[in-house]
Amino acid sequence: MTWSTIRMELARNPEFPEGSPHHGYLLHAPLDRAGRLDATAYRSDRDRAVVEEFWGDKDPKHGRLVHRNQSLWCFSFGERDDEAIFHFGDHTFSPGEYLTVRDLSGADLTFRVTSVARDAKPNSKH
Repeated sequence: MTWSTIRMELARNPEFPEGSPHHGYLLHAPLDRAGRLDATAYRSDRDRAVVEEFWGDKDPKHGRLVHRNQSLWCFSFGERDDEAIFHFGDHTFSPGEYLTVRDLSGADLTFRVTSVARDAKPNSKH
């Protein structure tokens, strides 16, 4: 298991036909050897699992990665509803992979993993 920082950028959609490097998420999470989210490592240090949403000119939003049950992971920004990520635990986090996030308005947006940086020190706090 390795804690990693994952950058996900907005993929092509009607509003951004070429995608956007200015809209997305930075996620700090534990990954297993296959590059998937490691739920066991998450449970042992869930305070390290954080997310930052960057969205154009808006101020970044800071929140947490939350594991609700076996298959449901969410981004929680302290609002009443969380942003659910479909099959998040099934994804391999490597550059070029795609995933869908349902935002608070209920819209499904597709993101592309653009980078994965492993922590230099396995037990360092982010």
